[in-house]
Amino acid sequence: MTLEWFLVLAAALFSVGLFGALSQQSIVMLMMGLELMINGIIVAGGAFWYFVAPQTADGQVLVLVAVTVMALEMAMGFAVTTAIFRARDVDTTDGAGDLKG
Repeated sequence: MTLEWFLVLAAALFSVGLFGALSQQSIVMLMMGLELMINGIIVAGGAFWYFVAPQTADGQVLVLVAVTVMALEMAMGFAVTTAIFRARDVDTTDGAGDLKG
């Protein structure tokens, strides 16, 4: 595979995630859209790193760290969403808008 195919995949992931994040009102669907956008960025970054410096494992370590941080972020996001739903019976972004600081 060439760099162009990886970039097309990354752009497709990012585009689908952007559409999902902007078109949904459910907090879980919004988080899934953000997750797809981050995955697109990770694919593009990993592909660039592989094609620029394939002899080093720096890009693989960066992708592994990014995926780990992303998993922690999603776990915290779902915990906050579950807490909001249990406290106020709200599962949309409009209903949780009064939580702004």
